[in-house]
Amino acid sequence: MKTGLIFDMDGTLWDSSENVAAAWDEKIRELGYAELNITRKDIMGVMGLTMDIIADILFGSLPQQERMELLNKCCDNENSYLRIHGGVLFPDLENTLRILKEKYPLYIVSNCQSGYIESFLDHYGFGKYFDDIECYGNNLLDKGSNIALIAERNGLDNAYYIGDIQGDYDATVKAGFNFIHAAYGFGTIDHTVPELRKFSDLPALLESLEK
Repeated sequence: MKTGLIFDMDGTLWDSSENVAAAWDEKIRELGYAELNITRKDIMGVMGLTMDIIADILFGSLPQQERMELLNKCCDNENSYLRIHGGVLFPDLENTLRILKEKYPLYIVSNCQSGYIESFLDHYGFGKYFDDIECYGNNLLDKGSNIALIAERNGLDNAYYIGDIQGDYDATVKAGFNFIHAAYGFGTIDHTVPELRKFSDLPALLESLEK
């Protein structure tokens, strides 16, 4: 039986909110939208949502087409900015990934735009740890569908999705796999599920779950 680990990004592997806000605010100023001001708090409030919903929330004062065009420009600038500056990794992330990789194939599924996961992998040189990635920006599919897609594409019989918000849990249930809550992240879960208090606890937690 092939079991894989599929990771959420924001609130699970890293916190990029400060640099995402900086990248978006930079592009907004450049384009002359003086009435808009994107802060870290704004970004934290929409992380985990699909990009169309984020545009509605943050740029709702603009006409639909204009808000989507602005969103795309902000996301392009974000990808470039994060590839250079990175974000804040959760403690012991790389060492834990190295340990996990010895036993499991690793994957990433996020609701982000195309290029965001690649910016994370490129900045830190983490591509060697992950076998496959997928996101909303590539195919406009919801997270549950993309979790299922990763599993099918990679021949997984079983999988654990590690995420931090209720939407991650709901997506995992839809895909028919097991969920682990990154309780150090950005959200809570309305169900009793296995919890990680720190990322480095994941190998031991998996060992206990598989006994």
